[in-house]
Amino acid sequence: MSTLTRSPAWLALSAHQTEIANRPLRTLFDEDPQRFDKFSLQFKDLLLDYSKQPVDATTIRLLLALAEQQKLADWLGRMANGEKINSTESRAALHIALRANSPVFMDGVDVTQEVRRVLRQIEQFVQKIHNQSHRGYSGLPITDVVNIGIGGSDLGPVMVTEALKPYHLPQLRTHFVSNLDGAHLSDTLQHINPATTLFVIASKTFTTQETLANAHSARKWFLAGGGSKQDIAAHFVAVSTNREAVSQFGIDPDNMFEFWDWVGGRYSLWSAIGLPIALAVGMEHFHSLLAGAQAMDDHFLTAPFEQNLPVILGLIGIWQINFFHITSQAILPYDQSMHRFPAYLQQLEMESNGKRVTRNGEAVDYSTGIIIWGEPGTNGQHAFYQLLHQGTQKFTADFLAPCRCHHPLSEHHPMLLANFFAQTEALMRGKTEQEVRSELANQNLSADLVEHLLPHRVFPGNHATTSILFKKLDPATLGMLIALYEHKVFVQSVIWEINPFDQWGVELGKQLAGKILAELALDKPVTGHDASTNGLINFYRAQQ
Repeated sequence: MSTLTRSPAWLALSAHQTEIANRPLRTLFDEDPQRFDKFSLQFKDLLLDYSKQPVDATTIRLLLALAEQQKLADWLGRMANGEKINSTESRAALHIALRANSPVFMDGVDVTQEVRRVLRQIEQFVQKIHNQSHRGYSGLPITDVVNIGIGGSDLGPVMVTEALKPYHLPQLRTHFVSNLDGAHLSDTLQHINPATTLFVIASKTFTTQETLANAHSARKWFLAGGGSKQDIAAHFVAVSTNREAVSQFGIDPDNMFEFWDWVGGRYSLWSAIGLPIALAVGMEHFHSLLAGAQAMDDHFLTAPFEQNLPVILGLIGIWQINFFHITSQAILPYDQSMHRFPAYLQQLEMESNGKRVTRNGEAVDYSTGIIIWGEPGTNGQHAFYQLLHQGTQKFTADFLAPCRCHHPLSEHHPMLLANFFAQTEALMRGKTEQEVRSELANQNLSADLVEHLLPHRVFPGNHATTSILFKKLDPATLGMLIALYEHKVFVQSVIWEINPFDQWGVELGKQLAGKILAELALDKPVTGHDASTNGLINFYRAQQ
């Protein structure tokens, strides 16, 4: 057993789990009419309700004791003070500096000075695009922005631009290309004009295979469509740190927007990676996004843990993953504009905490991370909720919804929120055999038919969910929500003693792909892999 699983706080939670697991959620609510008041938190316009989780006052006390044992407060301070807590890459993790309104130091240097410099550069460029002083090679204004990136250079910006569609400026259309599959780029290029398109190439090193392949194909399309090599400078910009490679591509180095090695990809939408966000919604709304995140940062770093939204959300996840052995979490936003939020959280959570060794390199003997998936409501209700209600898989779920909508069509939003409230209640309460029998008794059915239908109409319930409500999905609220989950991930990493800021698991497949790519051009059969991989490669080559 590891030190963690033998620790007093862990053992106390293990013993407590046996007791709480025998008290269904229904019972917990019946026993305490004030349960919602005790197990919900509010910060600004954000409400976090975790009363439908299998917790009582003792649970929270023991979880907070675990956080204290694991020195969570110390780790918060270490992150905020710019220590190199990303130990495998000897880097700080200072994404909070990207939205800070006061100095943040690393190695004695206030890094926010550089952050503000790049923000001013972004603002000046965005203004030129919006006031149409930056024009294409034919003299026409820019009408389309195509972001080419992958991973954190795509998921964050595309999620935010989709979520903030009501704030988009009408003169610009934004597009995102990430997949190496040529269909993604080709489909996008069909709908734009090279003379009025701006490409944003987002790659920290300017060597990312997928991004560079798409960028070079976009460059060829641009040159074939009427642009010249000299015109590339007006139609391509880069978010990178590799000035030489950017210049060789043909991009004006003055249009390279820098970010830093203390910014992890999945934490980078607040940096120059957010350039397409700023282009889509304008700098005022981009600053509001940053301000919302900064407000959550202050709350995270200063609020007592028992009143701290990211801390409580993270500890509830620990409770579910490690003591109820939950491996699956659904993210269910009841807001169509948040349809990319589950995909964004997939990378944030699974790439950060999908680790099998501690910071010290020791194998863990407890679960880390969780499988994240989801779809907007109410679409999901007509797809996978059947499994949630009556299936055999264990899961937990976060439900998110705005109280006010941007598109008040008739009774659409009240109907949407009625489903939101009903689903969390139904998952918690279920429907007992006695309740089903009572319903069927009023339908004039034969006794045999009642007995036949009975097991199919029973819902076991007792499924744990967390609800997050907010006033309206505006830029500041979205910033708070994203930062809430960023900090939740960090809380869990501290408890698990893992490094959430590296991603070595991404590398092995890349290395093998480089070797195989060369083999695809060979004239002789490939034999250097396992039988399956050899067979797949040779079948592919035979079809070419």
